[in-house]
Formats: sequence, structure tokens, C-alpha cells
Amino acid sequence: MILYGMIDSGNCYKPRLLMAKLGLAFTNVEVSSHTGDTRKPDYVAKNPNAMVPLLELDDGRRLAESNAILLYLAEGTRFLPADKYERGLAYQWLFFEQYSHEPYIAVRKALLTFPERARDATPERLAVTLERGNKALGVMNKHLESSAFFAGGALSVADIALYAYTHTAEQGGFQLDAYPAVADWLKRVEADPGHVPMEWLG
Repeated sequence: MILYGMIDSGNCYKPRLLMAKLGLAFTNVEVSSHTGDTRKPDYVAKNPNAMVPLLELDDGRRLAESNAILLYLAEGTRFLPADKYERGLAYQWLFFEQYSHEPYIAVRKALLTFPERARDATPERLAVTLERGNKALGVMNKHLESSAFFAGGALSVADIALYAYTHTAEQGGFQLDAYPAVADWLKRVEADPGHVPMEWLG
């Protein structure tokens, strides 16, 4: 398999982390939006949405969107709950991650750390992303006060999806020590067998 992605993208880290845990071999191809690589014709021909990550299967078929890739890779493994309700919870948190978490926690980090995003880092934008990112962390913390993981009693794709941007949230100005249940959960995710850091490329 070939994974097209960016080393500093949490969305691209998600499938890398899961493939590491599953022991799946893949070739990593760096395609950076910072340099315009994702908008070049040869890449747009592969993914018309001009975004990463993109997974190319051994037979040439392709799959985009980080959480869709997670669900594909997790099929039949311990990372996708067998119980119908717990599987529904995993889906719930995957949607939460993309709609209520990533647009604020990941975006605020990008605004503050990527030079090409600096012009968008208006006081108003930074205030909104901080407020809504903290709301997302609060929702997570409340859940984790009574649950070790997000979908049942074991680590799943929901935890991998939420871990990717939460573990670097302080780079976006979020204070994780204000969310002790989240901080403890991060340690549990990192203690799970096969964990690799964001910089790991296979």
C-alpha cells in the first residue's frame, strides 16, 4: 500500500499509527500542502479533493479521508468494536472529532505554527478556535472521567482519531493540565502496544 500524506499532519498520523499497530507494510509518500504538492495535477488526478491523507491499495484503488481510512484498516481487528452499540459509539466520536474537535484544536495549532497560515490568525479567529477547542476538550474530559476509552473498554479507532490532534494541542495554546482525565487517557493510548510517534513513517 502507498500512503500519501504530510509528516506534520495529525490527519495523516492517524493511518500511520493504526498501520504500525497492525503491522501493515506501506510506502509513505510525502505530499505537502505547504508547498502546493496537493494541488499539482498528478496528485489531483489521484484525489480530486486535493487533500491528504490518501491511501492507495495494492490493487490501485484509492481511499481518502482519514477516518474512512481508519475504518477500512480496522475492519476485523480489535480497533473496531464487535458490539453494535460500541461500534456506534466509535462512529459517534469519529464524527465528533471531525466536526467539533479538529476544526478548532488542529486549526488553531496550524494558525500559530504554519507560516503560510499566519495571515489568517486574526484575534477573532484565535478566540473562536480557543473557545470551541476548549469546549471539545471539556466534552472529552467529561466522558473520560467514567470511561477508560471512547468506545467500550478498549482502545479503538475513536481513540486513535482523537489522539492525533489532542496530543499536540498545547502547541495551539490549549492547557491540557486543565483536563486531567484527557491527560491520563493520552498516557493510556501511548501505552497501548505498537504505539509510534507522529514522526514515524513506516
